[in-house]
Amino acid sequence: MNERELFRQVADYAGDFVEALETRPIRAEQDVAELTAALGGPLPEHPADPRGVLAALVEAAEPGLVAMPSGRYFGFVIGGGVPAAVAADMLVSVWDQNAGLYVGGPAASVVEEVCRVWIAELLGLPSHVSVAFVTGTQMAHVTALAAARHHVLAQAGWDVAAEGLVGAPAIRVVVGEKRHVTVDRALRLLGIGASALEVVPADDQGRMLADRLPDLGGRPTIVCGQAGEVNTGACDDLEAIDAAASEAGAWFHVDGAFGLWAAASPQLRHLVRGAGRADSWTTDAHKWLNVAYDSGFAFCAHPEAHRAAVGVTASYLVHAEDGRERDQMDWTPEFSRRARGFAVYAAIRSLGRSGIAELVERSCAHARRFAQLLEAGGATILNDVVLNQVLVRFGDGEQTREVIRRVQEDWTCWLSGTDWQGEHAMRISVSNWRTTREDVERSAAAILAAARLHSGV
Repeated sequence: MNERELFRQVADYAGDFVEALETRPIRAEQDVAELTAALGGPLPEHPADPRGVLAALVEAAEPGLVAMPSGRYFGFVIGGGVPAAVAADMLVSVWDQNAGLYVGGPAASVVEEVCRVWIAELLGLPSHVSVAFVTGTQMAHVTALAAARHHVLAQAGWDVAAEGLVGAPAIRVVVGEKRHVTVDRALRLLGIGASALEVVPADDQGRMLADRLPDLGGRPTIVCGQAGEVNTGACDDLEAIDAAASEAGAWFHVDGAFGLWAAASPQLRHLVRGAGRADSWTTDAHKWLNVAYDSGFAFCAHPEAHRAAVGVTASYLVHAEDGRERDQMDWTPEFSRRARGFAVYAAIRSLGRSGIAELVERSCAHARRFAQLLEAGGATILNDVVLNQVLVRFGDGEQTREVIRRVQEDWTCWLSGTDWQGEHAMRISVSNWRTTREDVERSAAAILAAARLHSGV
């Protein structure tokens, strides 16, 4: 087998796929039965030519691929992959570094440290923050809140690493009514149940009402604020929440899965004012930084708590002795892991500070254009379009659900729905570097056409 020929075959296919994004259907073309028939079958008994395996895989999988990298994919909050990051990610597989210890791949370790400094500067975080490169915001919450748990219990005189949670002082977690579900799941995985939550009401945009915060003193407390509500894009008053948490000695955690990237934009950073004074933060690279899945970060302003919460040692491991050498498993819950930092590095190098700001601002401008076109066509826009999220309703919730179904069946664009204020709504997210004004106008026309077909007009 000639590996170079195999890799060229893959590169040619990758180029074909990207070049076809403009014309290929956004949704998958085959259902689960058809895909299972094409991809399944008995366990292979004998080796096969890798070139044939790849060719067969492409042929069978193609009809089941969703064109998520397309500029007309507006479902959930999903970015694309800027070319330099995608190419670097291909190299990550070829290099096959185990990014757990410095000795397992020095370049992988150093690139994470370089990116830590760059991203902290981009997002306005303290220069000394520690970072974990993880799969996404879900595991970032687990990491950051593990550090928070360690810290607040240590303040109460309890060593959670030695004693566990049985008998520990009760932790209170103050959250907003419209927090993301990944916060609750992270807490559950950390042994902090729903009974520990104190829920603060939200306004009509999903922002936590900071003036309704309870007294945060008196016991171990973690406060979770939000930069970018998943439906509306609205940001909590992080400055006010931080002031209350700081006065009481509570830990302040910011869920900034996509909204924290507003800090990279001179036009938008006022929306996340105060975020930089928190104790921990989470965000994704596979959203607005447009790094291919999966890629996220947990940052912590208390590196000692971070490392104590997730670090590990073993006699057979070769741990770094030089302080400049970063052992990644000291900061990240995974032991063996993919060297995600290379793709992040490539994205930042290729875009630069100005390119990242422009990408965020352009996405928000596209969201505002969506809102203008759909409202002019008779839709109701349910949110203040402050970032990249647009909430839309056609008539009532059931009518909107039918319009969404029609749009999803069409090949023009793809978007999803949500429940908002008791009724179903259409949810549009603009996060992809490929999205153009033409993509927005073409998609808005398709959405309005689906609404007219439904209404029978």
